[in-house]
Amino acid sequence: MPGNGAVTRSTLRQQIVDALRDEVLAGRLQPGREFTVKEIAEQYGVSATPVREALVDLSAQGILAADQHRGFKVPEYSLDDYRGMVQARSLITDGMFHALLGGQHPAFRDPDDPRTAAALAAVRRRGDEAQRAAAAGDVSVLIGYDLRFWRELSDLFGNPYLADFLHRLRVRSWVCAVQHLRRVTDLTDLRGRLWAGHRELVEALARQDFGAARDVVAAYNAHSLELIETLAAG
Repeated sequence: MPGNGAVTRSTLRQQIVDALRDEVLAGRLQPGREFTVKEIAEQYGVSATPVREALVDLSAQGILAADQHRGFKVPEYSLDDYRGMVQARSLITDGMFHALLGGQHPAFRDPDDPRTAAALAAVRRRGDEAQRAAAAGDVSVLIGYDLRFWRELSDLFGNPYLADFLHRLRVRSWVCAVQHLRRVTDLTDLRGRLWAGHRELVEALARQDFGAARDVVAAYNAHSLELIETLAAG
């Protein structure tokens, strides 16, 4: 973590947010793990103020849980929590695709628009990387590219508030999912078991087949839920 005087408090806060989020998503901070502002400040060699702000930010995102008397901890999400997150994701993406079917988003009205083509090409690259990570069973790499894929994809819908909400929900979904995925002793056992339909989704959008795109997402949600339920059952 940079420690020079030119780094602003807000920059420090974001760096701490990013670092702790990555630790949780990587499974290195286990569910139920408790820590205080003082502990994190000492770990990163910074003052308490940006750490407190970062932990509050992470709590608002559902990545951490705040305990008024004991500090903060990594939440322990249940299988029912994950089901609820998948359902919420479905409602959001179904609404997006419904709007696309009605021609309400200018980004998809002209498939030959170079801006749309360039944006889809960027999303496609993220999807390709995510698919390679999924095929290899590399959960950490998959999460990073999958989040970037969905963030850039949702940006195409033209509503930054909706895109931000979906991103936060997807981060929380991964926090929940990784608690089950990390139960696999040998992560290579996940090869071929993780969803890898990113390219299929992009191609459906590129040809403006929004019904097919919605079907891809529905299949993805069903696949993810089935996998987590299987792992939760032991």
